[in-house]
Amino acid sequence: MSLILSVTELTRRIRDLLEGRLGELWVEGEISNYRKQSSGHHYFTLKDDRAQIPCVLFARAYSAQAGLTFSDGLRVQVYGRVSVYEARGQYQLIAELVQPKGLGALQAKFEALKRKLQTEGLFAETAKRKLPRYPQRIALVSSPSGAAIQDMLNILGRRSPWLRILICPVRVQGDGAAEEIAATIDYLNRSRARYAIDAMIVGRGGGSLEDLWEFNEEVLARAIFRSEIPIVSAVGHEIDYSIADLVADVRAPTPSAAAELISPDQEFLNKTVDRFENVLRRLVTQQLEFNRLRLQRLAAAASLTAPRRLISERQQHVDQLEGKLNQARTWFLQQRRDQIRRLSAILLAYHPREVLRARRATLVTCSNRFQHVGKQQLEHCRLRLQSLRKSLVLLGPRQTLERGYSITQRAGGEIVHQAEDVVPGEQIMTLLADGQITSTVEKTGPSRLTELPESGE
Repeated sequence: MSLILSVTELTRRIRDLLEGRLGELWVEGEISNYRKQSSGHHYFTLKDDRAQIPCVLFARAYSAQAGLTFSDGLRVQVYGRVSVYEARGQYQLIAELVQPKGLGALQAKFEALKRKLQTEGLFAETAKRKLPRYPQRIALVSSPSGAAIQDMLNILGRRSPWLRILICPVRVQGDGAAEEIAATIDYLNRSRARYAIDAMIVGRGGGSLEDLWEFNEEVLARAIFRSEIPIVSAVGHEIDYSIADLVADVRAPTPSAAAELISPDQEFLNKTVDRFENVLRRLVTQQLEFNRLRLQRLAAAASLTAPRRLISERQQHVDQLEGKLNQARTWFLQQRRDQIRRLSAILLAYHPREVLRARRATLVTCSNRFQHVGKQQLEHCRLRLQSLRKSLVLLGPRQTLERGYSITQRAGGEIVHQAEDVVPGEQIMTLLADGQITSTVEKTGPSRLTELPESGE
């Protein structure tokens, strides 16, 4: 028995079918029957010379139409989704953006998504994370073959050679590229404890609006927004602006600028340490000189009014302060020396010579393993071939003939399988192990095989 649906259930199924199959789309036509309700919603019919469809533009979407005035007869392009108004069982187009005919579709889509995400708070300054001042490991999410990633690697290696860089190769153009970049961002956040990523750069080199469009997709914008790792967006040139730039924690005008922005300069750090060391030395010297003069004044005053015991106590106190200052100066200088020594060790470990030596050892290991596996595979194939050859010899027609069997063929070369395949008077040829016999069929009939006697009889 067929399932009986209520009118509401049927209408809801039709709505789900339309929304699921069609999704969001652009429709072009002429406005008619335009009316604005007191609620701020706008209703009109979009038609051409053969058909029409009811449309509704809600007040929240109309507020972002940049002063567009609706009127009957106006030809427009409407971006929205097809749905069903359940109360009347009537399908309609719910508009998100209405533009005069002729405005670029991509630019209009960009503005529509920009307004939508801005309304949801994805561009808010309060949601943006600060970049770490001294990062230890960063990720580069970009095309591995583009010039942008090479520029970033050069700048990062020059400014902060101790940085550990994780290259995450992705497609930055074409269908599915935005989803691939978003999936990489989500993976880095899920694996943050494993990779210890402090920040990441997401971007590519310059191009047209179509080339950069993957960075204007909603799926990528939401992945950047939910990322717990600070993200620097570096898409195109300085004049290029994308949705990713607006959502990211920091926007860099170019990939090279992003690399400079995220990496501290080693020369600046060295100068800063030297400056602090000089300042500390000067402060310690000044404090010691101040204490010496103070001690002299105290000694002079004590020689007139205080007993010798008081002078001795003050001198001991001054000696203690001097010892503490010397100890603090020694500790601070030792800490700075240890830090410089650690940074030097890191620089040495990431020297190109050391990296090449490690890569060369890995290459030799892989080469030896490849040769070993290749020899094993060749030996396996050789043994398999020998086995197949033996099976071919054992199961071949020559062995069958040598066991006492024969093969009968008709004059045309066809093999005779059954008695009814030949007729009386037809010539046939019988193949034996040591020759062949030509004969003429006299009669045909069912086979009568003589049973072999059992062994022992």
